[in-house]
Amino acid sequence: MRALTFQGTQNVSVETVPDPIIQEPTDAIIRITSSAICGSDLHLYDVLGAFINKGDILGHEPMGVVVEVGVGVKNLAVGDRVVIPFVIACGHCYMCQRGLHSQCETTQNRHSDSGASLYGYTELYGAVPGGQAEYLRVQLADFNALKVGTDLPDERYLFLSDILPTAWQGVAYADVPEGGTLAVLGLGPVGQFASRIGTHLGYRVIGVDPVPERRSMAERHGVQTLDLDDDILARLRDETDGRGPDSVVDAVGMEAHGNPGASFAQKAAGLLPDAVAQKVMKTAGVDRLAAMHLALDAVRRGGTVSLSGVYAGAGDPLPMIHMFDKGITLRMGQCNVQKWRDELVPIIEDPSDPLGTEDLTTHAVPLERAPEMYRTFKEKKDGCIKVVLKPGLEL
Repeated sequence: MRALTFQGTQNVSVETVPDPIIQEPTDAIIRITSSAICGSDLHLYDVLGAFINKGDILGHEPMGVVVEVGVGVKNLAVGDRVVIPFVIACGHCYMCQRGLHSQCETTQNRHSDSGASLYGYTELYGAVPGGQAEYLRVQLADFNALKVGTDLPDERYLFLSDILPTAWQGVAYADVPEGGTLAVLGLGPVGQFASRIGTHLGYRVIGVDPVPERRSMAERHGVQTLDLDDDILARLRDETDGRGPDSVVDAVGMEAHGNPGASFAQKAAGLLPDAVAQKVMKTAGVDRLAAMHLALDAVRRGGTVSLSGVYAGAGDPLPMIHMFDKGITLRMGQCNVQKWRDELVPIIEDPSDPLGTEDLTTHAVPLERAPEMYRTFKEKKDGCIKVVLKPGLEL
């Protein structure tokens, strides 16, 4: 099969690799019809290469059609259309029973002291082959593969794999009071959905992003937007009676604009031999914290900051005196995808498409164009907000 593989920092290529096979009775094999590029993939592309091996298959936002099932699979059949969550969970362990699927004790990566295994996301999370490919082996398929209807386009369902439940969890964790104001920092794919979810739930939403196309997209869905400029903190306070928003979702994460020192450290670590880089990143790695610091500064006293953007630093400085004094609640974590999808399916199947799932993809291209689109997405060129790879699409 053809698959998008990691070849080195800022170097990916589509190669011919062996087809996946059934390895456990609970496995299924799907033919992928759509697989998106996530902002988290750019962290692998730029920063986390020390934890990926050359030739590893990337991608964790796939959907497709079942072509084979293991003898232990009871709820799926060949021909079923399914969405695959990026988190691989068992559904019955201590953590899964509490809705913490990203901490599943069955697939937990104890060797790296990390949570549940993830598709296409480094040896820290199991080195599981990802979904930017023609086929995918789905583990624990009965619990993880979500059967969906056949009448709606892929784009209605595809984002259940990651970014839609990630945004939903981010807003839930933000704990916005009734009639309150939610600020969303970053209007990339997760920020787009977080802001739309906020308006859908009846909150006032202010989205912040430096990219005009992203602000325009958010405005189509009733979101008030602000440019990211030197006065952004004052402007957010001015919009909220001087207090700041009740809640803030940081949908940016570790590669925020600004923080040139941290940016240099990230790039320098990427140039080290993998074994050395891994040790550095695990013990002294730092993130670009501009977005998080803005969130902590902007949120009102007693408010909540919810981190949806990925952070990976071990030596990040936080303004603890400031956070303690303001009485801030800080929530974060890898998305527990399976917890939220039953709430989300009726919303995305609503004929009115209230979350605008069909108004997010800006580039739908053949799988073979994946390397080009990684660069386009990273550089925010050509109005690129969300890329969907279509393995069956002709060049």
